[in-house]
Amino acid sequence: MRAVLVVDTTGPEHLEVREVPEPTRGPDDVLVEVHAVGVSFPDLLLSRGEYQLKPELPFALGVDFAGVVVSGAGFEPGQRVAGVGPYGNAAELVASPVASTFPLPDALSFDEGAALPMNYLTAQFALAERGRLQAGETVLVHGAAGGVGTATIQVAKGYGARTIAVVSTEEKGDVARAAGADDVVLLDGFKDSVAALTGGRGVDVVVDVVGGDVFTDSLRSLGTQGRMLVVGFASGQGIPEVKVNRLLLNNIDVRGVGWGAYAMVRSGYMREQWDALLPMIESGVVKPPIGATYDFDRMGQALLDMDQRRTLGKSVVRVR
Repeated sequence: MRAVLVVDTTGPEHLEVREVPEPTRGPDDVLVEVHAVGVSFPDLLLSRGEYQLKPELPFALGVDFAGVVVSGAGFEPGQRVAGVGPYGNAAELVASPVASTFPLPDALSFDEGAALPMNYLTAQFALAERGRLQAGETVLVHGAAGGVGTATIQVAKGYGARTIAVVSTEEKGDVARAAGADDVVLLDGFKDSVAALTGGRGVDVVVDVVGGDVFTDSLRSLGTQGRMLVVGFASGQGIPEVKVNRLLLNNIDVRGVGWGAYAMVRSGYMREQWDALLPMIESGVVKPPIGATYDFDRMGQALLDMDQRRTLGKSVVRVR
């Protein structure tokens, strides 16, 4: 079978599609014929040797995937599934752990299935587990046109929240609106725009995948007992610092969101998350926006386009 391999950590320009042995399914695995693979930020870091995981070379990329079951406990042959793992799923066949393989509703395509797991499970973990989001609250979403941003908008809507999307351009605003955002504001001056939209009260939750310069104004945008959820630092401007007196004076929290480290060591947790998303999928509020699709041998280009911010939403590589 074919797989997209990192043969040396010199970046996505040097990925290779090679023939490799088919995987052997263990007793707790599902053998899946892969149809689509999501393009994820960890793939980019792995290709450059910059991720916290350091697999032995060569290794296959691929975090999210969707396809059809060949064999495995808990699923029927021919059943449509989506799954997620730290790497290794950009291949024609994968042996995926049952615990991180999920039934894919018929309402979603394989492309959409491959766009779901990491981003939407991260969003669900951030909002429900770390943010304790309640219906009727307001969520401010940074990076709202990206994969995690659009997922957060939709999951927040699924929980009955109001969403305010922060974007850097009008084009990205259109993506956020299409994903379901109630309001869209531009990054430049977002604090004042949020104050106007909330009547000066502020928001209940901020989901921040950007970090950098927006951090302080995000804290200022929180209302009483607001929660700032730190998901990542995509701006590349460094890791912001918090003056804790601001937390005390305003009765606000800053909470870290490390979905993988939490979910991977709790048996059955990811399936519980998936089951929480299923009603949102069935109602149509969760429907991943696909930014671009690529042929299997162009995964390197997909990662370069993502790195250079040439795509919106979630990019997908088609295996079949």
